[in-house]
Amino acid sequence: MTNEHRRTPRVRQLRLVVEAEDYDAAVRFYRDVLGLEEHEAVAAEGDARITILEAGRATLELSNPAQVRMIDRVEADGRPSARIRIAFEVDDSARVTADLIAAGGELIAEPRETPWRSLNSRLTGAAGLQLTLFQELDPPAAPNS
Repeated sequence: MTNEHRRTPRVRQLRLVVEAEDYDAAVRFYRDVLGLEEHEAVAAEGDARITILEAGRATLELSNPAQVRMIDRVEADGRPSARIRIAFEVDDSARVTADLIAAGGELIAEPRETPWRSLNSRLTGAAGLQLTLFQELDPPAAPNS
């Protein structure tokens, strides 16, 4: 990446837009149980509603098919992931997994330590989204001064 791209990013925000048939359940699942903070909620005519939830720093992870198969083996005993899977970093993946299952999530794989030193679980969440919860097991590296 050139220095020019680092100084003047063209993209300011990544926003994933999901149509949720059971909107209220999806808001409860992601806001109230997972803990994403509500940034904005708007209602319009005809019962049109939107809730924008803050999810910390956003990244777009692009993986080739071999990498996806390797992650599926490590994280979910080889069960194939959805083409789009949302990964949330949490402080306690075992506890958050249990909370989301109690709130209606469907467990795909229990939390397990990965070769890259994170504790990952996989589940299907509200609105049919496939989720990975991951907890970094090593402290973050100190930034270079």
